[in-house]
Amino acid sequence: MKTTIAEVGKYVGKEVIIGAWLANKRSSGKIAFLQLRDGTGFIQGVVVKAEVAEDMFKLAKSITQETSIYVTGIVREDERSPFGYELGVTNIQVIAESVDYPITPKEHGTEFLMDHRHLWLRSKRQHAVMKIRNEIIRATYEFFNKEGFVKVDPPILTGSAPEGTSELFHTKYFDEDAYLSQSGQLYMEAAAMALGKVFSFGPTFRAEKSKTRRHLIEFWMIEPEMAFYEFEDNLKVQEDYVSYIVQNVLKNCSLELNTLGRDTSKLEKITAPYPRITYDEALEFLHKKGFSDITWGDDFGAPHETAIAEAYEKPVFITHYPTSLKPFYMQPDPNREDVVLCADLIAPEGYGEIIGGSERIHDTALLKQRLDEHKLDPEAYKWYVELRQYGSVPHSGFGLGLERTVAWISGVEHVRETIPFPRLLNRLYP
Repeated sequence: MKTTIAEVGKYVGKEVIIGAWLANKRSSGKIAFLQLRDGTGFIQGVVVKAEVAEDMFKLAKSITQETSIYVTGIVREDERSPFGYELGVTNIQVIAESVDYPITPKEHGTEFLMDHRHLWLRSKRQHAVMKIRNEIIRATYEFFNKEGFVKVDPPILTGSAPEGTSELFHTKYFDEDAYLSQSGQLYMEAAAMALGKVFSFGPTFRAEKSKTRRHLIEFWMIEPEMAFYEFEDNLKVQEDYVSYIVQNVLKNCSLELNTLGRDTSKLEKITAPYPRITYDEALEFLHKKGFSDITWGDDFGAPHETAIAEAYEKPVFITHYPTSLKPFYMQPDPNREDVVLCADLIAPEGYGEIIGGSERIHDTALLKQRLDEHKLDPEAYKWYVELRQYGSVPHSGFGLGLERTVAWISGVEHVRETIPFPRLLNRLYP
């Protein structure tokens, strides 16, 4: 019976055939232990000299790392294994030999591993991170489908900057200027006016010359947008969504979390609702913590976000930022024009902002005023203004950065491990 490592639990006591690669091996004289992987998981194959032909045992001891093989064996339960099963090997057939595989079980430097990212992905740790990423993606679609959202795909090439920044990748679109999208939000607002509740899930690009552990040049964003949803409604969706993906990772990726050494007791506390503090309260807190250099109107950096997050066991919303800090499209607080109805969701354990969201301006005159204040071309945003001219409604939305969220939930330090092929300031290879 041909099967996969993930499915061997169905065949205890039976002989199976698995196509696999040799991740590692060791031997103790009369027994060879083969660490096998097939993409679905990892399992130990045990080759006992007395139970196989002599040439088969010699083959088992001589197979090189990452050689591809068909392995035949009896599935056995094994309480010592984190996976719970092992394979009593009866036969091995080499498919393709691997010679001088560059990533050995010894320690390697980060740059070396990044140069060999196409191979580093095969490691047990990277496999675990990618499986957790996949579960977050699966749970994302499940959550928004259950909540009645429609998936909409905004364009990647745009003629303007959604957030009005200069940190964009410019290209020529025939005889026009175009940019790689830094957000699908404006288009999602148009979609929400047609379909009510929508979400997008796609790549975004930021030409920031940043080298921090939280930044990528190309990353993936989940961007929901909701008609007739005001500020409080928006926060409720965010905390329900984040709680949902965390609980699903706990439920479906326990082996991967264990492989990464993740403290799951911290994740078990991630249930809605989440604590909230205003920008003013956060500033006062930071001053008490000794951050005397930051004043009202300054944005929070990584050290500030980390200090705030350390005061909570759950993600924390920082709300009502100064208008001057935020993009043109955010709705002002009706009681205070100097702040907007927005929130950043800060992950625990020093992982920083994972969500930025707000209620959007729905008044035509105010939106035009904001475009003028930000010195944005009214022609480029004509279509966006028209959304307010033809049946405007209060609406809200947010964007969650997938890679930062994967880093936080899986407990890895740097976002470069949370995407298959990271694009960094000085890295476009492989």
